[in-house]
Amino acid sequence: MKYIEKQKALELRKEGESIKFIAKKLGVAKSSVSFWVRDIKLTIKQKMKLTEKGFSIEAIERRRENRLVNENMKRIAIIDKAKKIIKNISKKELLIIGSMLYLGEGGKTKRMVRLSNSDPDVIKIIMEFFRKICNVPENKFRGYIHIHSHLDIKKAEKYWSNISQIPISRFYKTYSKPSIAGLGKKDSTPNGTFEIYVNDTKLFLTIMGWIEKIKELII
Repeated sequence: MKYIEKQKALELRKEGESIKFIAKKLGVAKSSVSFWVRDIKLTIKQKMKLTEKGFSIEAIERRRENRLVNENMKRIAIIDKAKKIIKNISKKELLIIGSMLYLGEGGKTKRMVRLSNSDPDVIKIIMEFFRKICNVPENKFRGYIHIHSHLDIKKAEKYWSNISQIPISRFYKTYSKPSIAGLGKKDSTPNGTFEIYVNDTKLFLTIMGWIEKIKELII
């Protein structure tokens, strides 16, 4: 038996220290300390002191951080489980995905194909749809950037060209507009919004046809 550690634990407990504190200070297991000091009764004042410690700013912050870590791990587990359901995406599924994405984000007037978004993943997905399903020739793609005047236009052009794989030479002149956001506010779209154009009436009507059929089957 660790006689010295036990005696020290008894002394600290009589002073009103917590089992966790004693175990850490002496380098022993909490279960050992709990067993050693089991017969020591704390005063009401000592119990109140320990309660106050448990609700200290540091303790609350530690509990908050632990809770956030646990919640994040639960979210990751749910996401990973969901990802396993989808093994791959067929061309037919990409046709449906692209059509529904166009239904939500694409232009429905002027009988030309156009889609605008600030999310690079949306642009990448729709470009896969245009290239692999619609078989759009590379020279028919056009890009158009809307961006606030205080942002880096050249950087944005390089960024969207890389995302879409459309050469900057096929971009329309970038539209730069004054920002109405307050000074010091973080820009939610530092590279502006990117719009893809394909001037092809037949393709526009084809996509509309796919959308209508999908709507018929679901609705």
